[in-house]
Amino acid sequence: MEILKNRNFLLLFVGRILTNIGDSLYAVAAMWLVYDLGGSTLYTGLAGFLSILPRIIQLLSGPMIDRVPLRGLLVYTQLFQAVLLLIVPLAFYFDFLTVGVVLAITPILSTLNMWVYPAQMSALPKILDKKQLTQGNSLFSLAYQGIDVACNAISGVLIIVLGAVSLYLWNSIGFFVGALLFSQLKIKKSIKTSDNNVNHTSPKSTVTSKQRNALKNYWADMKEGLRYILATPLARVQMGMIVINAAGGATFTVMPAFADSLGGAGVYGILLMAQAFGSLLGAILAPYLKLERLPLGYIFAGAFCLSGAAWCLSVFTPWTWLVVLVYGLAWFPGGITNVIINSVIQKAIPQKRLGTVFAAASGLSGIAMPLGSLIGGALGIVAAGSSVIAGCGIVVLCVGIFWIFDSTTRSLPSPDNVDEEWFAPYTNETPENSISMQTAP
Repeated sequence: MEILKNRNFLLLFVGRILTNIGDSLYAVAAMWLVYDLGGSTLYTGLAGFLSILPRIIQLLSGPMIDRVPLRGLLVYTQLFQAVLLLIVPLAFYFDFLTVGVVLAITPILSTLNMWVYPAQMSALPKILDKKQLTQGNSLFSLAYQGIDVACNAISGVLIIVLGAVSLYLWNSIGFFVGALLFSQLKIKKSIKTSDNNVNHTSPKSTVTSKQRNALKNYWADMKEGLRYILATPLARVQMGMIVINAAGGATFTVMPAFADSLGGAGVYGILLMAQAFGSLLGAILAPYLKLERLPLGYIFAGAFCLSGAAWCLSVFTPWTWLVVLVYGLAWFPGGITNVIINSVIQKAIPQKRLGTVFAAASGLSGIAMPLGSLIGGALGIVAAGSSVIAGCGIVVLCVGIFWIFDSTTRSLPSPDNVDEEWFAPYTNETPENSISMQTAP
């Protein structure tokens, strides 16, 4: 494959694989360990809340990603995660491992991850030609979802045979190796052309003045990243994804209890494997389905109507294998839309703003997931996990139906026709005009 001959892409791709291995194993091990130590969905809900809450921080991280060397950012976040993961095996060895210890490091690890993925996506168009972006994004999604499939397939067995604590140790080793690979990257620097970055002050300007200007520019960049998402008709899609991700947070929270009712840790791993495999299959097929020719609104509406229906129906099937199959199919459309929306952003946003926009998009998409996790954990105490999951599927279906009937969403152009010129009229409008554009019937 020609794209793999690009050394920088190969390093970034392999590093992403190792990062995803660590994240996938950690996600399974952490939720099961918390459920095992605490014995209640209330603890898994709290764990989900703490792991997802840092997505709000991601709204603030974008301008920083566009300002700092991406290679250094990728390397140091991997190293910090490797060190933090070692705390759990050490706590177990010295006999002071508790739910509190696991919950304490969870938000820190998640915060570091909030920097890694936007940085990787921002680096991709700096090392690939535009014509290779769809293929590059597909491979990235393949790595992300493929690793989830492989790790989730064996995670249940690993938890039973080795224990959840051992997975933390192996995760740490993977992050150390990933940091070594990222240190070999050579990434082109973005050139800032904004007048805000030109120093017009006299040599006598104070450090305080410079810091004030830097902070002002930082907030200006962050608001510009949000404007690309919220001040365009894409806002309708973004708001829908917030609701869908909240449903995902609630589902993920009750999944250990639901799996326990079906057979235990092995079933838990298999359900997560099915989820990842469904997304993986969608990501693999996305470039071949030629959906870029269809209006973006129709793609999202159709995808999540199918997803919500399968999501809800999965828990009502009479056999465990059928539960796994239908639940996995529910995630197939999401794998397709992830590839498409990433390509849309990378084609339409100036390179010097990619980190800011990706951080804003990811942060906004996941902003409701902490609340969803808490709600899911609370509902799991008074209702069966299957009921909570079915309710989440209905919510996803309702979002898809709303997109079908919403004229603004239906009017979105096809991914092939989205470029910087399409974004410009909206992002250059005043906030008042931009808001009216979002809510136009």
